[in-house]
Amino acid sequence: MTRDSSRVRTAPRAGSRNGRDAAGSAAEDRGHAELARGRRQLFDGPVGDARETLLLAASLLAADAPETAEAAHLGAADAAWASGDVVACLTTLDGTDVPGSADVRATAAFLADEGDASGTGKDSAPARGRVAPSPPGLTNLTLAPAEGGQPEQPAPGSRPGGWVRDPFFRDYRDGMRALLARRPEHAAGPLRRVLDRARRDDRPERLLRAAAAALLLGDVHAARTAGARALAAARTTECAAFEARALEYLAYGELRAGRHAQARAHAEEGVRAALEAGHRNTAASHHAMLALAASIEGDTAAVAGYASAALATARRHGLAQAATLAEWATARADLARGRPLDAADRLGPLVRPGPRRGHFAVWMLAVPCFVEAAVLAGQPEEARGVVADLARWAAFGADPHAPAQHARCRALLAADDREADDLYLRALALHDESGGDFERARTELLYGRWLRRRRRLREARARLGAALVGFDRCGAGAWADQTRGELRANGAASGKEGAVGLSGLTPQQLRIARHVAEGATNREVAQRLAVSTRTVDYHLRNVFAALGVRSRIELARMVDQEQR
Repeated sequence: MTRDSSRVRTAPRAGSRNGRDAAGSAAEDRGHAELARGRRQLFDGPVGDARETLLLAASLLAADAPETAEAAHLGAADAAWASGDVVACLTTLDGTDVPGSADVRATAAFLADEGDASGTGKDSAPARGRVAPSPPGLTNLTLAPAEGGQPEQPAPGSRPGGWVRDPFFRDYRDGMRALLARRPEHAAGPLRRVLDRARRDDRPERLLRAAAAALLLGDVHAARTAGARALAAARTTECAAFEARALEYLAYGELRAGRHAQARAHAEEGVRAALEAGHRNTAASHHAMLALAASIEGDTAAVAGYASAALATARRHGLAQAATLAEWATARADLARGRPLDAADRLGPLVRPGPRRGHFAVWMLAVPCFVEAAVLAGQPEEARGVVADLARWAAFGADPHAPAQHARCRALLAADDREADDLYLRALALHDESGGDFERARTELLYGRWLRRRRRLREARARLGAALVGFDRCGAGAWADQTRGELRANGAASGKEGAVGLSGLTPQQLRIARHVAEGATNREVAQRLAVSTRTVDYHLRNVFAALGVRSRIELARMVDQEQR
């Protein structure tokens, strides 16, 4: 009996049209599976593995699902960022980690030959091996233009990084890449366009990217706005994963702005949402921020608990950013409790060049603490080398507190008294521009301590009193205790009774005190006296310090008593 050959079905050849379709389908199916696995790893696994998995997904999806491939590639960049690997982050953003179309077709054909189109095969190593190019040098970048400018041409032999099709993500990619290549003049235009595009978008993913762009630009207000919108969108869709990430950006933005109580509230909510979503990596970031908030309050036990929780996950999963924040929080708690040598020993490896340096996006934030700790520990030479790095960071403009902190660090290291005096005053003037009670109070404390040791006791009393008011205002208990110790050493009481009466105030201070005692706000006082609200705030702090009061009610009571 002859078999009817017309009914026999054979596998299409890879070179035929149907073979190409089968290969593409196999690649796309495997790509979606790898994308799902990579996303799980990104939020609840080793981020190094997540990057490799997401790059594989991007290569498999590039031909048939380019928009999904783009999402995978951006996820791979997020993984490289979390790991603190600058080279990996740059090559991922540059597109040199994704193979060309020929490689994609070869991988797809390989999967079709294997017959594993589902992505459930026991070993995907052969396919992974086809998408692991050697990392190029950091100079092979196609940098974005500034607004209205022309893009720079890539270096010879570099690839143009054309994997990004969506204009929003292209601007985000170009801005990030320029910053990492230390070309901030090429970053501002693309990142500003990211913010502009996000104003007309309600998708949480894009709003989170906008919040990140705003933080990189130092625009904390825009970061909080985008983060709040992302949080509202996530809650509308009841997505705990996006909620946890939005709270992470909000918490970090509040920390950068010096609003530590608000940062703590966001981080507490963020831990809950992250654990509900099964995102331990995001929970680790929130624990690190809780440790930072507790280090301001001086709660050593709380700092240790939160930092331990953050580091337990960070060390297993390669989360360099969360680990750096947790270590910084622990060192700052040491500094608050009067243990500068312990703080300097912990911070030194984080801020100095070497294999243990902290995450590239946050190690600079710990430099002012290290300089302070090293000087107080009697090791000023250990700190001089990092002040130049802090100067460049301050000039970049991404951290509103950095200019004042840089001036404070220079004052701590100054050999000449006149220079130190001028630098402390400059730091305080810069604090008036940036705001933030905690950082200003730290400068007042250090300046007051410096003045006391030079027997300028009246000036020291005013500075230390202002520091105490600032620390009390932001709930920095351990720092306030330090300040009270300095006040006692200065020979002045640190209780509520004033050290001097109204007669000890300057004419401007007296005018401001009387207006405030009548119930006027700082803005109203500024309008009456034709000065800025920052000037009023500055003088009012000194009034509180000189009189030994801590609230407007106490000030009004004292003014009323003296007028009688």
